[in-house]
Amino acid sequence: MDGTMLAAVLGDFGACLRLERVPRPEPGPGKILIRLEASGVCHTDVHIWQGSVRPPQPPSPFILGHEGVGEVVALGDGVSDWRIGDRAGAAWIHDTCGACAECRSGHESFCQHHRAHGLNVPGTFAEYVVADARFAARVPDGDAAALAPLMCAGLTALGAIDRAGLRADECCAVFGCGGLGQYAVQLARRRGAAVIAVDRDPAKLRQSRSNGAERTVDAGDAAAVAELAASADVCINFAPTPATWAPMLALIRPRGRMIAAAMVSDPVPLNQEWLTASGVTITGTSVGTRAQMAALMDEQTRHPLAADVTEIGLTEVTDALGALRRGTAPGRFCIRF
Repeated sequence: MDGTMLAAVLGDFGACLRLERVPRPEPGPGKILIRLEASGVCHTDVHIWQGSVRPPQPPSPFILGHEGVGEVVALGDGVSDWRIGDRAGAAWIHDTCGACAECRSGHESFCQHHRAHGLNVPGTFAEYVVADARFAARVPDGDAAALAPLMCAGLTALGAIDRAGLRADECCAVFGCGGLGQYAVQLARRRGAAVIAVDRDPAKLRQSRSNGAERTVDAGDAAAVAELAASADVCINFAPTPATWAPMLALIRPRGRMIAAAMVSDPVPLNQEWLTASGVTITGTSVGTRAQMAALMDEQTRHPLAADVTEIGLTEVTDALGALRRGTAPGRFCIRF
């Protein structure tokens, strides 16, 4: 290996990422260096690219991305549970504080002091990435471009379903049937739940049907939404828009659970009288924990999840971010190195 790598670097928020050759990082104590085969492109990357999410101190170089899969090629001091040549994944969480109540109770994804790849430390839009050996995912065999989106999209879908406590005898309405939503449809069906898929895109609704959804609903069709009023035990929102709020309120049953998985900064109206009368629980979810990642990788090994992945080169990543921002992405974009 020479001492440099190719990376897509963020210079100015909202501007095209610059393709640059930058110094290849070296793994410090407790870290591993992963030579990436593929990296997914996530909607959270769009928020960071546009500047609506900004780190207190940007990493240098500022490389986005947190869905990387590749091979371990170097070990930092003190790393004893990884070997050169192991398959590894770099996900959203680079590390956490390890000391707060969330970390100590096994809810580390809610650690308010965690650091993230592509936000606080350099991410996976590059040929190499440094990951914390404690948090790197152990990835099964398989095509890296199919595995990479699981590092965040798949994990977030599983985390949302776990957060909802979804049971086999329940109905789950999935709002926003892009990459994350399609994983959620499949995982909910595998738990034995009935699934209603809600989106405005007919192609995404057709894909939801093929992935196991019993019912599909155009989110903009008020009559169709009204027909399914109070039919869902669980509503999970993966669409980065407040427009899903009204149909979620319509579909949720009394004492149901509403889970916010997408990053939506705009406020939504909440009537507390309705809340007291319905007993609905409203909560959020944030990616997932190491235990959930291990469970997801085990599920992928036994029964791979289907995904609509469009492979791109590193030079095309800004175009992919733009498509995600506009809502025109066909599924998941994945950089192939």
